[in-house]
Amino acid sequence: MGQNKALMPFLGKPLIARIVERLRPAADELWIIANDSEPFQFLGLPVSADLLPGMGKLGGLYTALSVAGEPLVALAACDMPFVSAALIQAACIMMEEEDLDVVIPRSAEGLEPQHAVYRRETCLPAVYQALSEGKQRMISWFDAVKVRELSLDEIRVYDPDGTAFINVNTPDEFRRAEELAKTLESG
Repeated sequence: MGQNKALMPFLGKPLIARIVERLRPAADELWIIANDSEPFQFLGLPVSADLLPGMGKLGGLYTALSVAGEPLVALAACDMPFVSAALIQAACIMMEEEDLDVVIPRSAEGLEPQHAVYRRETCLPAVYQALSEGKQRMISWFDAVKVRELSLDEIRVYDPDGTAFINVNTPDEFRRAEELAKTLESG
């Protein structure tokens, strides 16, 4: 993209502001994980740099789990303009009802670890162990915890438009997502 995707204007405001607004109904606490906090000060949210720099997305999850004060931590990528608070809330309920450590959607593209919910107490040591073993895949530690995958049918209940996992990695994807948002949000 040539610039920080999170700060690109999406329907007139930074994409990260849209994501924060969409997640606010599902969250008692919101954090931004970013190595440069200054660009995100306008959000009025705490920002943490990676606690283990250079460890990729799994290092970002480790940081989120470490800084969060709440027992359940939802992770959402900064390039997902349709992140679903309803889906995250449903995952939190399932987590409590079924005594789980991770509730993760499985979309048509596969597991969606950047739109999942994690139990801080059990996941933090498992993620740290994976990182200490040099593993960086987001799911490389799942065998150490109780994981529940959400099926496409379960996801559809909370994401009937099928948009929650759309991410924007190119200018064309960004433009198409904006057009889709205009269509969905106008009617």
